[in-house]
Amino acid sequence: MNIAAMIQARRGSTRFKDKTFSDLQGKPLLMHIINRVKYSQYIKDVIIATTTNKEDDKIEDFAKENNISIFRGSEDNVLDRFYQAAKKFNVDIIVRVTADDPFKDPKVIDKAIGIFIKECYDYVSNTIKPTYPEGIDIEVFSFKALEKAWNEANKISEKEHVTPYIWKNPNLFKTHNFEYKEDLSKLRWTIDYKEDYEFAKEVYKRLYKEGKIFYMEEILELLKREPELSKINKDIERNEGYLKSLEEDKK
Repeated sequence: MNIAAMIQARRGSTRFKDKTFSDLQGKPLLMHIINRVKYSQYIKDVIIATTTNKEDDKIEDFAKENNISIFRGSEDNVLDRFYQAAKKFNVDIIVRVTADDPFKDPKVIDKAIGIFIKECYDYVSNTIKPTYPEGIDIEVFSFKALEKAWNEANKISEKEHVTPYIWKNPNLFKTHNFEYKEDLSKLRWTIDYKEDYEFAKEVYKRLYKEGKIFYMEEILELLKREPELSKINKDIERNEGYLKSLEEDKK
């Protein structure tokens, strides 16, 4: 059974250009995400899924230099990009990772995968009812569920964000959402804007050590000690990109 982390990455973000290669303690954001995902006990392969745009040649070069699997596909139809990548690399279980989350936690990833395997779900996440900080979110789904979504989804939001067709149709798929012991969904640990990047830099400055990773609990402890850090990016709306694509659906 091939369990792969599929990292969707592109350089053309309108809100924060080239954040994929933004520096955190001497390494690009994308490298940190890959390193963190590799701490998972279940994940066998890491695949970068990027676009065919010329500007994303740099991502392909990065992948080749670091011996990481790479797939290039549609910029806007990310559902198709994921499906074609999973098909090419014979992936049975996909762990969806976005390349703007510098704090992805392998313990949370493994919790999701463990539930998925034990209970034979089609889709497991902590995002349907969010209780984890934004940026610690994770989605795990089967190739069969992905293929069904690829065949049947037709809304812009369903194609741009890969999984909405799956989790919006619990009558068609066996889905599960797991929650944290308290609601931390207002915490913002992702990078979409310069303020997010400033927050990430401050956390990495305090917690990052070469050759190791830090976990969600350590970030929470840091924020208890230095609560002013959370104020750096607190005014940005959660899931802003997905909410925008829902507006596109209405047009």
